[in-house]
Amino acid sequence: MKVKIVNHSPYPCPAYATPQSAGVDLKANLEASITLQPLQRTLVPTGLFIALPAGFEAQVRPRSGLAAKHGITVLNTPGTIDADYRGEIKVILVNLSQEPFEIVPGERIAQMVIARHEQVEWEEVDELDATERGAGGFGSTGK
Repeated sequence: MKVKIVNHSPYPCPAYATPQSAGVDLKANLEASITLQPLQRTLVPTGLFIALPAGFEAQVRPRSGLAAKHGITVLNTPGTIDADYRGEIKVILVNLSQEPFEIVPGERIAQMVIARHEQVEWEEVDELDATERGAGGFGSTGK
């Protein structure tokens, strides 16, 4: 599938790291480093603009290495980019660690996965079909 992209950053367009990668890394398009203090959040620009085909979305997700090693994650994970959005892709990062974290220009800050989606037509009913699980949730099936 081809997706149109405008790249206003000095970095190459996002690319898959391996032949079976699901996501591409997004890089911080910054003029200078910024420091994210513990529990602080910030909106980080990427310099990227995309035009997805109808029926697709882009999901912005945390990078596992940043999350595991530094407590840096995407606050609204997964962030959704709709097919009709034409603005710059920006990533809301939050520092959940107890240490400041420096985001440097060009740092890989998140990953983006393109996914197909459906829109539903709601059918209002008075009650739902019964299932074995029923309304059980929040750990009702065990640890």
